[in-house]
Amino acid sequence: MSTSTLEPPPVTRALAEDHGLTPQEFNWICERLGRKPSFVELGIYSVMWSEHCSYKNSIRYVKQLPNTGDALLVGAGEENAGLVDIGDGLAVAFKIESHNHPSAIEPYEGAATGVGGIHRDIFTMGARPICALNALRFGRLEEPRVQFLLDGVVRGIGDYGNSFGVPTVAGEVFFDEAYEGNPLVNAMSVGVVEHGKTASAIATGVGNLVYIVGSDTGRDGIHGATFASEEISEESEAKRPSVQVGDPFTEKLLLEATLEAIEAGVVVGVQDMGAAGITCSSTEMSEKGGHGMVLHIERVPTRESGMTPYEIMLSESQERMLIICKREDEAALKAIFDKWDLNAAHIGEVTEGERVKVYWHDELVADVPAEHLCLGGGAPVYDRETERPAYLDATQAFTLADVPDITPASAEATLLQLLAAPNIASKAWVFEQYDTMVRTNTLVGPGPSDAAVVRVKGTNKGLAVKTDCNPRYVYLNPRRGAQIAVAESARNVVCAGGQPLAITNCLNFGNPYKPEMYWTFVEAIAGISDACRVLNTPVTGGNVSFYNENPEGAVFPTPTIGMLGLVEDAEAHATQAKLPSAGEMVVLVSPATWQHRNDLGGSEYLATIHEQTTGDAPHLDLAEEHAVQQAVLQLIRDGFATSAHDVSDGGVAVCLAEQVIFSEGQGLDLAIDADADLRLDGLLFGEAQSRIVCTISADTLEAAREALTGVSVQLTTLGRVTDTGRLQLQVNGTPVLDLSRDAIRLPYTRTLPQAMDAPRT
Repeated sequence: MSTSTLEPPPVTRALAEDHGLTPQEFNWICERLGRKPSFVELGIYSVMWSEHCSYKNSIRYVKQLPNTGDALLVGAGEENAGLVDIGDGLAVAFKIESHNHPSAIEPYEGAATGVGGIHRDIFTMGARPICALNALRFGRLEEPRVQFLLDGVVRGIGDYGNSFGVPTVAGEVFFDEAYEGNPLVNAMSVGVVEHGKTASAIATGVGNLVYIVGSDTGRDGIHGATFASEEISEESEAKRPSVQVGDPFTEKLLLEATLEAIEAGVVVGVQDMGAAGITCSSTEMSEKGGHGMVLHIERVPTRESGMTPYEIMLSESQERMLIICKREDEAALKAIFDKWDLNAAHIGEVTEGERVKVYWHDELVADVPAEHLCLGGGAPVYDRETERPAYLDATQAFTLADVPDITPASAEATLLQLLAAPNIASKAWVFEQYDTMVRTNTLVGPGPSDAAVVRVKGTNKGLAVKTDCNPRYVYLNPRRGAQIAVAESARNVVCAGGQPLAITNCLNFGNPYKPEMYWTFVEAIAGISDACRVLNTPVTGGNVSFYNENPEGAVFPTPTIGMLGLVEDAEAHATQAKLPSAGEMVVLVSPATWQHRNDLGGSEYLATIHEQTTGDAPHLDLAEEHAVQQAVLQLIRDGFATSAHDVSDGGVAVCLAEQVIFSEGQGLDLAIDADADLRLDGLLFGEAQSRIVCTISADTLEAAREALTGVSVQLTTLGRVTDTGRLQLQVNGTPVLDLSRDAIRLPYTRTLPQAMDAPRT
């Protein structure tokens, strides 16, 4: 189909299907309009009814997520981002979104524009972004194509974020063949705003003016929302025009101009132009405000000649906003954007009714009811067929008898092999390309910590932030795996001394029309809901990303969790796994009834050593998890815990090794007593949940125990911090580990950079 001519093609059922609309949906459009849509209207409906914009296959279940809480000021779906009260007259806006499909085709620009888009969601709220995070998933690192994608994505994130001037403080990188050909690139932004100084994505006030501000509009990104609502295939390479091109320097100007305009009180409503561009921002603002809008889109500043109304309405060019202002404020608004050397073009007015009318040189090319188009309004809502995946019969039939146990003699070699595994090894090659300290708010960045801590300037407070999800767990047990994603992200925030407040999520799944995939999605939603209710972390919003598949199959179901926590005294954070001075006690905090388990299902040990993703997700009791988190938070706030590090990927052996790696020359001398029938690999490398290793002064250990009287946890002494620089561990009196810091650092720090030296194609 051609969109580069002013003579539009005739609208037919076949053309509608080319736009991603089903025959039934095309009939609905005709019935609701009382006629066939125009070519521009067809484009509008196609993007607004795409999965990416309408959530038509997910909204029924997404609405079931818990979205209320004492600190919640703006919940899911109410604005561009969630808003949480942190006291002192301040609130935090935060959100995570995906840019998976663009990054699979053009990794540099796909990742860069993902960063830019999520920051715009934050500053359209009136909040200044203070940090960024990301969660990345790729195929096997040894594959040249994966190396190309990883390199492009990391450079795109780094170049955009560094130029924009917001630190990237935390994230995760995960590798598995399930992501071959379809990487996941999830970007998160966090900002701070004063109460009463927020803005809303709304169009109100008949006669108020509609302005487009920021960059010129080009042909990049046309039908990007539709592209993100289909599976990646061999034809996807031809859709490079659907990938937007970002300019972080223009975005920095747009940030300052937008915040100044909001501060000056000349903004009635504002929304960024992400997916579906002008179409989405105009219709959503109109629907929310219960008003209509008239647009004269020949007035839109363009950077390419001959652009049609269809192209202008659907373009996803970056660094643009739609602003509603009062007529009396027009001069002030224009002066602010002139000051920052940005476009500010008057393209329309707010009207009575709820119709968005689009004119092209006085010709009416579109006339649509906003309510027909928007999420939660008249857009289609589906509840797809579900079926429990057949593969679960095989994976859950797995028993540990199927793999041999390790021996005390082989324990060290196994640990070193795990430390070299790409999912455990240092990600320094990645985060060293990011500016983690710009704006001077970063107290703890990426590296030797479970979560980042960022100072809230003007207060004593800090924010602990983290992204997390183990997709193997979700693949093996969608509901429990999703519970663990929430629990572990909260646990990491607690290890930073933060009280978990709320989450944002990015729900990455395959094709919702496949019953097994949809069953997995529904189960994962239930798991997130379970955990958020117990941990008191409501969902503030996020993103659903379906169709993450390539010709070989779907990615692992990956509900990425972005967790926000509040550190009451930022200087008293306890984020680092770095060890204190020799003589401090090493203590395992776990549920009161917990015993060592053979929890190897879905573990990095099974994947790396035995090349299997099988079994069941680790045991998790959410009430026990909450008790452990609150106990450790109390130990940190009361000054008992001098460090805290959660047991996760690789089990307790990797947790302890990381503490030695990030020490300043200290070591550990430890002993564990366990039942004789417990497997050694299960003890060392099992990934049972709800465990945190803390260090506590020997002089205060008993006082720490007393402080937790009545709390349903146990403190098990494992040993002491030493000055030997060695990791030494005995199990039931038998030495199993005795490794120098240098010996365990070597595989941990060299794997990823060496792999990235391989040729890329």
